[in-house]
Amino acid sequence: MTFLLSLLYNFIMKRYFKHKLENLINVSKIVTIHYFEFDKHFKTEGEAHDFWEIVYVEKESILCTADGVEIPVMQGEVLFHKPNEFHTLSANGKTAPNVFILSFVCRSDAIRFFENKKLRLDSNLARFIYFILEEGKRTFDIPYSDPKLKKMKLLSPPTLGGEQLIKNYLEVFLINLLRSQTETKDGNHTFLPRKELSSKPVNDVVQVLKNSLYSTLTVEEICEKTAYGRAYLFRIFKQKTGKTIMEYYLDLKIERAKQLLRENELSVKEISELLAFNEPNYFTKTFKRITGLTPTAYKKRCIELNL
Repeated sequence: MTFLLSLLYNFIMKRYFKHKLENLINVSKIVTIHYFEFDKHFKTEGEAHDFWEIVYVEKESILCTADGVEIPVMQGEVLFHKPNEFHTLSANGKTAPNVFILSFVCRSDAIRFFENKKLRLDSNLARFIYFILEEGKRTFDIPYSDPKLKKMKLLSPPTLGGEQLIKNYLEVFLINLLRSQTETKDGNHTFLPRKELSSKPVNDVVQVLKNSLYSTLTVEEICEKTAYGRAYLFRIFKQKTGKTIMEYYLDLKIERAKQLLRENELSVKEISELLAFNEPNYFTKTFKRITGLTPTAYKKRCIELNL
């Protein structure tokens, strides 16, 4: 009886075919993960290395070179540097940019598509940049805005599965970016569901907040400008962003303050007044609570890092 059951089991199992999965793009190593808040005069001396580098401009613009060719990279654009390509990066001398730089090893044939490419990312693709950055912070000890970083040290302990998620997010990002550039509307344009980063009410509120960085707003004014009820707006905004509307508003003001400090045109007191804080002391306390540094200490550190 046992023998017959064994034969039956083997017969059934032989009907299954185990499909070997092919890798279109395989990232074998991560070299560095950077998020820089450069001042407006920052400039690198230039370098070349035997691995890929991605430069994504989150805010403002930068000027890059690749083997001597100048390439302006605007907000929302990503530039690829291929292995052994000599490249430089500099701010434009007018505004202080925020830049994400990721370097990695990939030997797959498909990655060669990105040689000499500068592409604009939509919100669906840009979110993977932030996924990688967040996993990087939870996995590696990444010094703040350190252009000289050559080796990332693992945190002790690193977050569970962080290295694999960085690899996976990067591969999914590259595959989706490749699809967006090569497949037609009739093809399978993207294999991830297209979801907006937020909902329309949240987008409407954020736009009102961004338009009011140099003034003050009350909750009632926000509701009036967006035509949403207070209770509904509070609930949906906290659900989508994890923050209250006023917390988010302060975050936006402090992000703008950081940029102004790096551009080095205004004093701390002038920036406080420009961003409509009631008093400089309140501005300083809010800045330190959100960033961990006073405005003066932040400005000093940026100057030291960008020398």
